[in-house]
Amino acid sequence: MTFSVIARCKRTGMFGIAIATRPLAIGAKCPFLKAGLGGLVSQANGDPRFGPLGLNLLETGFSAPKVMRELEDNDPYIEWRQIAVIDRDGRTAARTGNDNEDWKGHIAIDNFVSLGNRVTSEATVTKMADVWETTDELDLGERLMRCVEAGRDAGGQIAGQHSASILVVNKRSYGWIDLRVDEHDEPIGELRRILDLYTPLLEYYDVRPAKPDMPRDDIWRQERGV
Repeated sequence: MTFSVIARCKRTGMFGIAIATRPLAIGAKCPFLKAGLGGLVSQANGDPRFGPLGLNLLETGFSAPKVMRELEDNDPYIEWRQIAVIDRDGRTAARTGNDNEDWKGHIAIDNFVSLGNRVTSEATVTKMADVWETTDELDLGERLMRCVEAGRDAGGQIAGQHSASILVVNKRSYGWIDLRVDEHDEPIGELRRILDLYTPLLEYYDVRPAKPDMPRDDIWRQERGV
């Protein structure tokens, strides 16, 4: 009961996932990324164990399609799953199991997959892809946020959304953006609010771990007028 996008930015090499669903805390269960490597999203009746497994396979040099084949071959419940994988070269693979609830489906192209299950119509998935295709000039976090907003505006989930998440990795072992709304009547709107607050501080939180003598975030923002 989830819709999401997973993507690679060709300009920066960053990877990201934006996702929304009816159940609680989607950001804790479905998105998995590693900087410079790629990642996957496992949803519908997802198995969080796919995350570490998929990342390990990508790290050994498996392509996205080969990772998908390994998951298919080793999961007796694969028809209950909806999975998308992206690798370091932007190759993608996606699978929507036959036992997912309608409407279900995905769009997979180089550097991008949109996917959804138990959404109101195909438009939830297609509108997210449309936004991706027309926003190449934007930073990845903003681009993904607009995609998931478009999915919501096209109808989103049959039962509505109650949690949402956005994860972007850059060059560090920790996230460039890692924001979650675990329960909210309008989680995508709340995620947008938080992202807009966080975006001016991206550089600050990226650099500060190695420079603990930096000023507080409020002083840093004031000094830079952001």
